Amino acid sequence: MSDLAGKKIAILATNGFEQSELDVPHAALQKAGATVEIVSPEQGEIKGWDKKDWGRPVKVDRALDQARADDYDAIVLPGGQMNPDTLRGNDKALSLIKSFFEQGKVVAAVCHAPWLLIDTGIAKGRKLTSYNTMKQDLINAGAQWEDKEVVTDKGVVTSRNPNDLPAFVAKIIEEVNEGRHERRAA
Repeated sequence: MSDLAGKKIAILATNGFEQSELDVPHAALQKAGATVEIVSPEQGEIKGWDKKDWGRPVKVDRALDQARADDYDAIVLPGGQMNPDTLRGNDKALSLIKSFFEQGKVVAAVCHAPWLLIDTGIAKGRKLTSYNTMKQDLINAGAQWEDKEVVTDKGVVTSRNPNDLPAFVAKIIEEVNEGRHERRAA
């Protein structure tokens, strides 16, 4: 994998994130040399959802109130159903995601996390993928939905499900190494 030394990546999540969709990118991005912080509106720990039951807790590194896009090179949005559905009702979470986008930084969303791209206006006019049940939501929001393991549109990286995580992480690393992306604001 490419070297991400000196790069800092935020993973925005709350209780109910899909365990593998946080754990796999977290470990792989750290292995590639990045500093990775879990950002959450919750304090202390957040608990994942592992397929059919509650998963393992993960330590929160930074409170959402203290997180700024200026401090990071990319933001990763894990899926699961509960996590993005809860975060889409949080104006501070949506504002943070939109700040990354407006600064031309990598915004990466997997599974159900593209809901957050809909609610920030990022989805409109963009090529995206997601968990298959979200296809119509994204089309209705003005996105061009594609059934591929990873879709990238000027630094916005999306994947469908946990099986796509290796391609998802590889594309995040590639996009972070490319630097800021030119695109129109949401």
